[in-house]
Amino acid sequence: MSVSPIRTAVYPGTFDPITNGHLDLIDRAAPLFERLVIGVAASQKKGPALPLEQRVELARAATAHHRHVEVIGFDSLLADFVAQVGGRVLLRGLRAVSDFEYEFQMASMNRHLIPDVETLFMTPAEQYGFISSTLVREVARLGGDVSGFVPASVAKALQDVRRASLSPAP
Repeated sequence: MSVSPIRTAVYPGTFDPITNGHLDLIDRAAPLFERLVIGVAASQKKGPALPLEQRVELARAATAHHRHVEVIGFDSLLADFVAQVGGRVLLRGLRAVSDFEYEFQMASMNRHLIPDVETLFMTPAEQYGFISSTLVREVARLGGDVSGFVPASVAKALQDVRRASLSPAP
């Protein structure tokens, strides 16, 4: 992989949906890099609640205030995506000790696949440490209020998904 003259970090994830915890990491990481690429993974094996295109649009809207943050959807090996966008750093969030083992394995594999790229772990602010996309989806699916955990546009999108699932089939 060639060295990019611009310090580019890649924050990959399914962002299904993007949460205030994700946005906290983005807000704090953005000033550290000349370019921050939010890589929204298609991740069909996880069976996302929102389609890739919608997750990309919601993430773009939520990060529009950052002039050097880009949101790009991808459906490939992360190592290939990072090379494609010229990434030099992989940004990963750690909410709890339970995240560490998985993230450590991923960082080790990525170091093998893309040795020129470093992994940087960040923790969210304390008020976001318990928020996960999985929990937000579950609360929304059961009709709970997720407005304190996600941007308003994301809360509305999740409400729309719930309404559609409750509507009788034609």
